[in-house]
Amino acid sequence: MHITSNDLFLVGLLAFLEGILSVDNALVLAILAKHLPKEEQKKALSYGLIGAFVFRFIALAMVSFLVKWTWVKFVGGGYLLYIAVKHLFFAAKDEDAHAKKGATFWQTVIAIELTDIAFALDSILAGIALTPKIWIVFTGGILGVVMMRFAASAFIKLIEKFPGLEKAAYLLVMIIGVKVIVEACDFPGVDFHSPSAVSFWVFWGLMAAGIAYGFLAKGDSKKESA
Repeated sequence: MHITSNDLFLVGLLAFLEGILSVDNALVLAILAKHLPKEEQKKALSYGLIGAFVFRFIALAMVSFLVKWTWVKFVGGGYLLYIAVKHLFFAAKDEDAHAKKGATFWQTVIAIELTDIAFALDSILAGIALTPKIWIVFTGGILGVVMMRFAASAFIKLIEKFPGLEKAAYLLVMIIGVKVIVEACDFPGVDFHSPSAVSFWVFWGLMAAGIAYGFLAKGDSKKESA
């Protein structure tokens, strides 16, 4: 296999794009793992990382069928909407503690794997559109997944330091869920990955506004006094 300087550039470009575009994925992973004890948080995210590696390898081997798997994105987006709406509008404060106690380590790992699958579809298809060389797509994607894993850990620490970020994070998860479903619908002119598209700026504008709200808002008074 002959590797050119352009191939190396594409690997770096894909890794960079993966890191930027996986911010939403990392945020969701942080929310899913936050309720676990510190040691189990790291384990859950590491298992999620392994699952993301495996799925990307399988997906690249089945890339010709991947474009037909839009139902996975509908399921993934619907799940994100479910956890966000449930937390923001239906979960009472006393139920929150019960939910945290009842959510097991392996339930969390499974939830992380499901979200990894939904987000990985976009990642792989975007890479294939950039270059026909499978090894470049795989290498760039794997580097991006590693960055996503560490970004998720950073989000968990931020949420602990700024309690207001937890509510904002669920608002962002809701926005991300809508984004995933809209992408699955494949509306003409809607492209969340291209800066030339209005939808790109609308999405990231909402994300930035949500993050700013999280830093400015106060967290739950009971949590802060605990």
